Amino acid sequence: MEDARLTAPSVARNRGPILEVLRSILPPRGVVLEIASGSGEHAAFFARNLPHLVFYPSDPDAVARRSIAAWGAALGLANLRAPLALDAKQGDWPIADANAILCINMIHISSWAATEGLIAGAGKILASNAPLYLYGPYRRAGFETAPSNLDFDAWLKAKDPDFGLRDLEAVAACAARNGFSAPEIVEMPANNLSVIFRRA
Repeated sequence: MEDARLTAPSVARNRGPILEVLRSILPPRGVVLEIASGSGEHAAFFARNLPHLVFYPSDPDAVARRSIAAWGAALGLANLRAPLALDAKQGDWPIADANAILCINMIHISSWAATEGLIAGAGKILASNAPLYLYGPYRRAGFETAPSNLDFDAWLKAKDPDFGLRDLEAVAACAARNGFSAPEIVEMPANNLSVIFRRA
């Protein structure tokens, strides 16, 4: 039988540092929704290392959802649920509430409308003080953007003019409009950031 599992090289590099941040911000129990789970490797890794939490991965792409399901089947993790078909831009999400939301490396490889939809949707289903965790490269006012990130930004825009590194201030402003606090920012390897918003 064909193995439907996909792999993304960046996952092996960033999953450990991300897990350390998640250990400090996720609740002791509850449901964690991951938006744009891609290959499913992050969800599987976090579910294996945080067995007290229930993880709901999601992706709008059917091939990605097959990969997510295949990772879950291969690892037999009781706390990793079947992937949801969820497009962040759409108003109706197939889950009514969550105790935390994760979104890793989506914002720069999707339209700004997807970011707006992600934050608006998170604002609807997260309870007070629940975290919205974002990971990836950003532009920040008052901080020099790393040359590698500038090159990456140019490459993304060449693929799709709607893609590219987002200004963290614009993301924070969108979050504020949807009832979130100012972000907590954690510097990560390879010029990435963990950005944590909490529902007011």
